[in-house]
Amino acid sequence: MTDTMTGRPTALDLPQVDPLPPATQKYFDVCQDKLGMVPNVLRAYAFDVAKLDAFTGLYNDLMLANSGLSKLEREMIAVAVSSINKCFYCLTAHGAAVRQLSGDPALGEMMVMNWRAADLDARQTAMLTFAEKLTVDSARIVEADRQALRDAGFDDRDIWDIASVAAFFNMTNRVASATDMRPNPEYHAQAR
Repeated sequence: MTDTMTGRPTALDLPQVDPLPPATQKYFDVCQDKLGMVPNVLRAYAFDVAKLDAFTGLYNDLMLANSGLSKLEREMIAVAVSSINKCFYCLTAHGAAVRQLSGDPALGEMMVMNWRAADLDARQTAMLTFAEKLTVDSARIVEADRQALRDAGFDDRDIWDIASVAAFFNMTNRVASATDMRPNPEYHAQAR
């Protein structure tokens, strides 16, 4: 659990680099200005600026760069994968993102609990079915799984992006669980 005395974002005693390099501090300042907080996942990585830069570079590329997947679809993948993995941090943070991007608090809750409870279109269902199989049994992905995505309207670049977002969250879920990473309290009240 987050140590309320020191404000550590994980159960590990990894001190932040202090002072942060100017570019990192600027990034944290932008987060504070835009989000009203520095996400604890960033604070958790701040013990090693090279690791933080690698994490944020990949996250920003997968979740924010141009893609045939909307930002909402990428967040839906994050939540579906995190739900399977029972990652408290990512379910809280990315569930809030689904609520915000969709404008539908109920969708965010359904995605967190069971994405199949949500009223999704055929494209979203195919996307999350693939992400789920990749999470639960990746060695069983076959051409028919990729073809199901094509049949739902995804091109091969989109399939790459679906696989990459799902794989990224499988990795980050495991790191967050292993370190008892805790979400910022602000996420709980967002977009409700």
